[in-house]
Amino acid sequence: MTSPISPARVDALLRAASVTIERADAELLLGHALQHDRAWLFAHATDPIEAAQAEAFAQLVQRRVDGEPVAYLVGTRGFWTLDLNVTRDTLIPRPETELLVELALARIPESAPARVADLGTGSGAIALSIASERPLASVIATDEYKAALAVAVGNARRNGIDNVWFRRGDWYEALGNERFDVIVSNPPYIESRDAHLRQGDLRHEPMTALASGEDGLDAIRAIARDAPRHLARGGWLLLEHGWNQGAAVRELLTQAGFVDVCTERDLEDRDRATLGRLG
Repeated sequence: MTSPISPARVDALLRAASVTIERADAELLLGHALQHDRAWLFAHATDPIEAAQAEAFAQLVQRRVDGEPVAYLVGTRGFWTLDLNVTRDTLIPRPETELLVELALARIPESAPARVADLGTGSGAIALSIASERPLASVIATDEYKAALAVAVGNARRNGIDNVWFRRGDWYEALGNERFDVIVSNPPYIESRDAHLRQGDLRHEPMTALASGEDGLDAIRAIARDAPRHLARGGWLLLEHGWNQGAAVRELLTQAGFVDVCTERDLEDRDRATLGRLG
């Protein structure tokens, strides 16, 4: 464990921590230890810090050095316009997933009711973001895991969103015979033998939310195959996937009877989401 950083002053603590971790991470961790936001840290850069607070920060820094994700250390992560609680039971929401929200919103009317399903909701990031922008929509969010659903339910309350309903079940299991105008999902899509699963932040995230079979496509195959039974005619299926899976996912959607199939790229110009309309 690292020893308490001295002298215990805001700017000194940040400079010392930035030797071993990213400056942005240090700011988030210090803000968490002090219960203040980053703007406060800048405005009070020369303020002294109590020894107990410096010690708490030092422990957080050491845990980050050891590889624990910042989101789990502070317990929250910003996504879209929301502030979400996250735990080790949920995947950490990532900025690139906001593309899926943008694509879904473009296909959900602002001034008319719509039915939307988010499969494998985790922290509820996608479902809650869509629901916050489309208050007339009814959003059903499913997850196989009770602990993940508990986090998502808490996030709905935290953000004051009341047009999302949560159900427990594996993919379509909780939807019965219902049909939807839009189905979205950020399923696991990493190859089960991918070495990255044993590196960095991924080591700490739930494996069931990350990996899906030898080629990473097991979950996407199941979702694409069964989607026509749960979509209204003309409804859309939108899936996040890996940078090298666009062609394979387009083929799966085409085989399942979708038309207007295309892959969209993220801000780093990598294949990130594939969508199709039920013909």
